[in-house]
Amino acid sequence: QVQLVESGGGLVQAGGSLRLSCVASGRTFSYYAMGWFRQGPGKEREFVAAVTGSGGSTVYADSVKGRFAISRDNAMNTVFLQMNSLKPEDTAVYYCAARRYYSGSYNARDYNYWGQGTQVTVSS
Repeated sequence: QVQLVESGGGLVQAGGSLRLSCVASGRTFSYYAMGWFRQGPGKEREFVAAVTGSGGSTVYADSVKGRFAISRDNAMNTVFLQMNSLKPEDTAVYYCAARRYYSGSYNARDYNYWGQGTQVTVSS
């Protein structure tokens, strides 16, 4: 069983930055690929970014490519999402997720564990 706890959300003006963190319980963190997803008001949950268990490979949604960066620190059981040049359309609840597999996935159904989410609001 893996428990995930996100933090770092908040209110920021357009063009600003935020850094989300997600801390995982357990001693096998590196066995899991990690992903970030988001769900905006009235929208379905969508993929944002994912990183392999080692941290050596990352993938991004086109909508955030070049603005967001996912990384992980396996010694700290933590995955990060650095968000720069934020836009009002980035407003959403952001969730981290763990997949018991080497590589991440764009599909939320492929992930085994989810955090409770953290709200990010970008004002124009």
